[in-house]
Amino acid sequence: MVKTPEELALMRISGRLLARVFEMLDTLDLAGRSTMEVNDLVERFITVDLASRPASKGQYGFKYVLNCSINHVVCHGVPDTDTIIRAGDIINLDITLEKNGFIADSSKTYMVGEVNPAARRLVRVAQEAMWQGIRQVRPGATLGDIGHAIERHAKKHGYTVVREYCGHGIGREMHEEPNILNYGRPGTGQTLKEGMVFTIEPMVNQGSRMVETEDDGWTVVTRDQKLSAQFEHTVAVTASGVEVLTLRADGQ
Repeated sequence: MVKTPEELALMRISGRLLARVFEMLDTLDLAGRSTMEVNDLVERFITVDLASRPASKGQYGFKYVLNCSINHVVCHGVPDTDTIIRAGDIINLDITLEKNGFIADSSKTYMVGEVNPAARRLVRVAQEAMWQGIRQVRPGATLGDIGHAIERHAKKHGYTVVREYCGHGIGREMHEEPNILNYGRPGTGQTLKEGMVFTIEPMVNQGSRMVETEDDGWTVVTRDQKLSAQFEHTVAVTASGVEVLTLRADGQ
């Protein structure tokens, strides 16, 4: 779980490259594009422009390079040519990238065109909840501190946090120990140590926290069909606190 300085240096490279993928996506007008078109754009950018590997492709039998989760889809949405992104949608794009044997993982919920105020508020609070969790990261803190900060912020704004899915350790493998829950009690759980690297990725729902998986075996949706938003960064525990390895140029 604890990375050496040499391993951490390589993870910084993967993180910076993955940040560039989102910076590229930030320049696109997503409205009118199919989710498969976005998948293919990202695959070309990772493999050709960044000379890297999309780590999600082939993982657990998944055929694509990203998850695209629109509106009431919580996570693991599957790209296809029939699903068209439309103005007013919110869409989470969850992308992984491997370089030099190490993987970075990040996601962002995009607001497409004019989004209604309720959806805009949900997206804002979900991003804030992720940052509330990240701010807890430092040597001596606990995993419960992270989860508590995330859920407290979501609840304060009237939202719920999905419990079935969580952050995770990451490095040579996409999913390593420990699990980073998005709920918890302060001072409980594993104590953080310098060199640990993991993702923080809260999924925040407008309504109930309950979810279900559709028949494709991948797509997870809110049971009440209300909106869900997610943000994710890969972070490292440093001697003085936290380093966000997938931080983008806009500081988000």
